Amino acid sequence: MGMFYEEVRDRLIRYARINTQSAHFQGTWPTTARQFDLARLLEKELNEIGASDVYLDEESCIVYAKIPPTPNIEAAAKARPVGFIAHIDTAPDASGENVKPWVLENYDGSDILLNPEKKILMRASEFPYLSRYIGQDLILTDGTTLLGGDDKASIAAIMTMAAYTCAHPEIPHCPVSIAFTPDEEVGGLAHMLDLERFGAPVAYTLDGDHLGYYEDETFNASEARIRIRGRSVHTGTAKGVMVNAADIASEFMQMLPPREKPQYTEGREGFYHVVSCSATCEGAELYLIVRDFDRNAFEAREAFLTDCVKRLNSLYGPDTVTIEIEEQYRNMKDVLIDYPELVADLRQAISDAGLTPVCEPFRGGTDGATLTFRGLPCPNLSAGYENAHGRFEFVPIQSMEKNVEILLRLCGGHLTSGVK
Repeated sequence: MGMFYEEVRDRLIRYARINTQSAHFQGTWPTTARQFDLARLLEKELNEIGASDVYLDEESCIVYAKIPPTPNIEAAAKARPVGFIAHIDTAPDASGENVKPWVLENYDGSDILLNPEKKILMRASEFPYLSRYIGQDLILTDGTTLLGGDDKASIAAIMTMAAYTCAHPEIPHCPVSIAFTPDEEVGGLAHMLDLERFGAPVAYTLDGDHLGYYEDETFNASEARIRIRGRSVHTGTAKGVMVNAADIASEFMQMLPPREKPQYTEGREGFYHVVSCSATCEGAELYLIVRDFDRNAFEAREAFLTDCVKRLNSLYGPDTVTIEIEEQYRNMKDVLIDYPELVADLRQAISDAGLTPVCEPFRGGTDGATLTFRGLPCPNLSAGYENAHGRFEFVPIQSMEKNVEILLRLCGGHLTSGVK
């Protein structure tokens, strides 16, 4: 059992029990008031461990804190400040109400009975990467809710790092800034983060699975809303008069390349994804997301959607179909390429923690994608959770321990012999 084992375990369990699910299409930030429940707890804990400049923004639900550099050590005081960011909310994809985390010690590689009463089983054959964690201790749910390790495993690691650093002022470290943000899962993307209050010129987000992985590039991303105006009349006299918006919505979806969808793509392959479709004869609305790593290919995808709308209007009349495309985030690689030292430092910290750093393109977005384009260069370190956004989510405690060590190395902390 490592020196951070009990603390990261207890923190994740404590945080996971607080329902912080965000919600789509609310038009308010934060999208749910319950995210303040965890924000207020974090504010309290940061004050208790001795962090400075602790502040909870009551408008944005963002928690800020700082750890001053090591006193009386010139090198630490002159070091460039670094920041760490994780999100408070959990995804609306599965229930976050009444989460019941529990620990399975020394996992043996077999199927896991999550809920004896409801006979909910996590089968090793269905989740083959469970075999990576044989011999480790897993925090799981009872199979009726998500766990919230995305992103509370990151919060637990950051808070443990902060507590250790504040308790050991003799250990050299640079100035450290911390922020916990709401609504990442529903497109908030830290758009209200006050960069001046945050105070660090560079930062790392912690979000994603696979311990030891990091990302310095994301998709380019937009959302598109297609609205279709139909005309409903009695079916007995419909010829030449009726315009069936549901049929046109189906026709639009058939125009999309059939293999360029999330379920058929991987790596750096882009896609179109119809998130939702509501349709009647009188009217229809589709919500799509568009993704691609390459900027030119991405812009071609957006142009293709617009062309599809033009073709449908040529068939059914002007303004029958309208489209609105809105930017979500852009590939942070376009900016981070000018900050190679950030990735180099991250790779070194992962290596020094005894892991092999692996870079993979992130098939999604992080708060860091938006922050990078706002002037806060922000690569991403994976948090180590698995099966996020679902009932079979779990977090290996040893993964959180390793992330604490990586964070300490990133801010210049020299660990005691208790960490190998």
